[in-house]
Amino acid sequence: MTKTALREVKEPKPIAITSPDQQKARLNELKRLFPDLFDGEGNLDEKALRALVSPDGLALNERFRFEWAGKQQSKRYAFTPSRATLVADPTRSVDFESTENLIIEGDNLEVLKLLQATYFERVKCIYIDPPYNTGNDFIYPDDYRETKTAYWKRSGAIKDGVRLTAVTEASGRRHSNWLNMMQSRLLLARQLLRDDGIIFISIDDNEVAHLKLLASDIFGAENFIGQVTVLCNPKGRSQDKYLANCHEFLLIYSKSPLENGAVSVPKSTDEVKKNFPLRDEGGVYRELELRNTHREFGRHNRPNLYYPFYVSSTGKVSLDPKDGDEEIYPNWDDGFEGCWTWGKDRARQDLDKIVARKVSGRWKIFRKAYAAEPGNAPVKKLKSIWSDKKYHTEKGQTEFNRLFEKKEKIFQSPKSVDLIADAIRMATDEESIVMDFFAGSGTTAHAVFQVNAEDGKKRKFILVQVPEITAKDSLASKEGLSTISSLCIERVRLAGQKTREEHPDAEIDTGFRVYRLTDSYFPQNFYTPDPNKTEAENVAALEEHLEASRQHLLFGNEDFDEVVTEIALKNGYGLFYELEKLAAFTSNAVYRLRGNDKAALLCLDATLNEETIEALAQHSDEQLIVSSRALDTTKKWALQAAFKDNLHTA
Repeated sequence: MTKTALREVKEPKPIAITSPDQQKARLNELKRLFPDLFDGEGNLDEKALRALVSPDGLALNERFRFEWAGKQQSKRYAFTPSRATLVADPTRSVDFESTENLIIEGDNLEVLKLLQATYFERVKCIYIDPPYNTGNDFIYPDDYRETKTAYWKRSGAIKDGVRLTAVTEASGRRHSNWLNMMQSRLLLARQLLRDDGIIFISIDDNEVAHLKLLASDIFGAENFIGQVTVLCNPKGRSQDKYLANCHEFLLIYSKSPLENGAVSVPKSTDEVKKNFPLRDEGGVYRELELRNTHREFGRHNRPNLYYPFYVSSTGKVSLDPKDGDEEIYPNWDDGFEGCWTWGKDRARQDLDKIVARKVSGRWKIFRKAYAAEPGNAPVKKLKSIWSDKKYHTEKGQTEFNRLFEKKEKIFQSPKSVDLIADAIRMATDEESIVMDFFAGSGTTAHAVFQVNAEDGKKRKFILVQVPEITAKDSLASKEGLSTISSLCIERVRLAGQKTREEHPDAEIDTGFRVYRLTDSYFPQNFYTPDPNKTEAENVAALEEHLEASRQHLLFGNEDFDEVVTEIALKNGYGLFYELEKLAAFTSNAVYRLRGNDKAALLCLDATLNEETIEALAQHSDEQLIVSSRALDTTKKWALQAAFKDNLHTA
């Protein structure tokens, strides 16, 4: 090979070994849209940015904004890449090979980062029940000064779960710490939502005011759908200081503006029968008076809605008079000149939906209100107060205890399944992904099972729960459920079993894959030089450290599956990838990796045979991922010449 050819060898693209660098991506997008905001060296020009957002010269600190201690650090930390990964735990899974549901054990911030490459803008519905910050619950102690090390690693041995920190009023930053914890997670959650996605957040009085400001900051005040008051404890809490609290809130935001009625839910069969007793070829309907029943509207301020209908002796309605027809105006019995709810053009267009009925000897005009348009299911808008007993926490507790066949409380105050089920009905369609990254006891998965069983749809769920240790003297610990995540997994298993028993003929995916958050399998430099050693000794120790960390990239090692999972997760192939070993390659183990409508050839062998390189070149139109250790300059040149931008190294 000539020196010229050697100079022309390009370095292959390294595969991603971290979650996406969201901070870099945001800056690149800003640069793409507004290149004039950057100076000649590609740095953001603060003066130009200020001029853009405040063209009239007003000071930025004079505008309305929501600030707290640590806000900017929290935002930056949200978009810092994660070097962690997920490993499968088939022994704790159900129907591992066939299911499309996920339960992930680990810190939800790190997990949300890792899911970005695969689930970016794919989640339709998020429901979360975060810590309420009562002073007695737990806050995730994110440390923004050590962004390279995930807190789940710092705060305790992984096998023992994660120690969380109670934040009391005495800490002086109780609300700021809580907001920092929530902001970073909601920023990442928003990126996972589809454009028509919706998030539901349960909260109580402690943080509802702050949470609404925060959510409006992240999702946009224009995307606020509503604040539902949920009657969860009708007896009230007698230990409360002033009022016996009996409610919680459900804040609802969409990612982008939705159409009117977008979060309506299907009416039950009983509701349809009760409310729509009449039927014709257009479906079931009820009759509503066409006259506006509010006297503040009438001929005096709605003259265009004041006009006559003409009714024959047989009750036929027309807008054009015929001999013998009776003229009917929207007048009240006392002579007040009212108005119709439809204009004359609308009435002429839908005249077949207008009927006349004699009431107390006088003709009255009605319109047919159908339960739904032809071909659509009848729907209704839910109200802003949910007081039905099905939402009571006591019902959630009873259902949970029944699953575990216990009278005592293994888990305190789980949410009602019906509460989350109604949220799912409001926000999802046929095969929506439902996410809960404060999964707790797993009620969200139970709700997905229930709603799928009822309507036959195929929603999938992703649950994330930190392995918080259960108290040693608790019933959960005595039952062998040493962490909240293990309790969640068991609850979802039991809920799936119960759903299958109650709906034996339904085709429901009641399985789930369990994954655990852990260290990356790719080499990382965690070596700290020893001041008592010479430079040469430290360099030698560093090489030894890196060599040891590379060993699990060798094909045949027991970590091979985990390495492939990390590659698939961080490069957008997902956790439900397929790996097919290609029989045409005999000198090296070559696979085809498929997932999320992507595919690549994959070979992680420490050396590549010449025969393999020649055979790989026949697939130059595909993506190829190989181990960087297997490439010397000659092999790198040969593959780069064949695959060009399709060559990637691990």
